[in-house]
Amino acid sequence: MANSSEVYIVDDDEAIRRSLAFLLRAGGLTSRTFDSAEAFLREARDLAAGCVITDVRMPGMDGVDLVRRLAADRLSLACIVITGHGDIALAVEAMKAGAVDFIEKPFKDEVLLEAVKKAMNSEERTLHDEQSRLSYQSAFAGLSKREREVLEQVVVGKTSKVIAYDLGISPRTVEVYRAGMMMKTGAKSLSELVRMALLAGL
Repeated sequence: MANSSEVYIVDDDEAIRRSLAFLLRAGGLTSRTFDSAEAFLREARDLAAGCVITDVRMPGMDGVDLVRRLAADRLSLACIVITGHGDIALAVEAMKAGAVDFIEKPFKDEVLLEAVKKAMNSEERTLHDEQSRLSYQSAFAGLSKREREVLEQVVVGKTSKVIAYDLGISPRTVEVYRAGMMMKTGAKSLSELVRMALLAGL
């Protein structure tokens, strides 16, 4: 895995496939594209170890089910899922199923390239994740009891309105807690906050 430079792009949108392939090529990485999870799985066992980039939402088999299938088949393919703003809960599912990362659209080119390079180097990823886990656990230790309650609901993909109802507080108060959590942990976005919480084991 550490020596592989092959990236597999699985997305039903041809424009996205072309754009990602161009970005990876510019970053010095080779790639192959597939227009569905089913098409990719037909060849997966014969492919070199590497990294899969897949959209969380696709017709037929979606990105989460693809991650589950690859994990069940024990294939040496690290998976990164691309998600829309409303798909955080699905992205969390994908990471629990075995994805190594998720990236929220729209994303910066360098963010994707860094995630891919980390995913393809298993030793570096393991070290980085362990260092991140300890760092994030320390950051989350500073949260108040109520902030942790809000965080636990954010991680499972609940909206501020639903969280407010469940906890008996106003949606505005939920937003204040979320802003406080992001300030304390250094997370720059909701998706980053969720990734940090997952890596911290929360």
